[in-house]
Amino acid sequence: MSSQVRGGTRWKRFAVVMVPSVIATAAVGVGLAQGALAASFSVSGQEFKVTAKELNGENFVQYGSIATEGGADPMKDGKGHAVAVSGFSHATINTMCQSIVTPNLPFGLGNVTLRLTAGDPGNATGEEKKKKLVDATGLYLDVSDLQANAEFTGMDIGVRAGDLENPGIQPGADKWVNPNGFAQRAKTAKLTDVKQRAWATTAGTFKLPGLHLALSRGVNECY
Repeated sequence: MSSQVRGGTRWKRFAVVMVPSVIATAAVGVGLAQGALAASFSVSGQEFKVTAKELNGENFVQYGSIATEGGADPMKDGKGHAVAVSGFSHATINTMCQSIVTPNLPFGLGNVTLRLTAGDPGNATGEEKKKKLVDATGLYLDVSDLQANAEFTGMDIGVRAGDLENPGIQPGADKWVNPNGFAQRAKTAKLTDVKQRAWATTAGTFKLPGLHLALSRGVNECY
């Protein structure tokens, strides 16, 4: 079936760009009303880039898994990607940026970049600085590549993925995890100058102070 056409626009194709922006815009409204929101950032079939000046996390866990595309079963259709999942029971992020480029759009649009930034405290200090940081609970990152300076406390390397607790394996994604597979954990984790490529970011709650979402033509990624 062909895409629905109104005024010369194929809306299914245009939604590739517009749906993420609609989701993020809705998140702003919920965040303003409740102060926190459940959130999931993913684009079917595409990695996105993430940077952060600093991430401080509690109860860090990491294990191997498979990122799926649009809920597909990778065991049947092969649409899966090996990832290292990093989880935190709670994390704060200083100056977060997420970006993804949708290439070769029709109607002369060419490449279009969706870029989201939040949590820049500027010169604030103390409690005022804390209020301006991104704050997340139950945070999981499906990562394919990570560059950062890392510092851990209470590190435990070589545990079974099935033995991870608080936050443990991501709820609903355990079917893609080998419970006897290699995993590691730490009481705290500090990552600075973070650059990563990811297939998904999910959190039970996400506070995004200073959220700015922008669509721009061309390539304007976080790094």
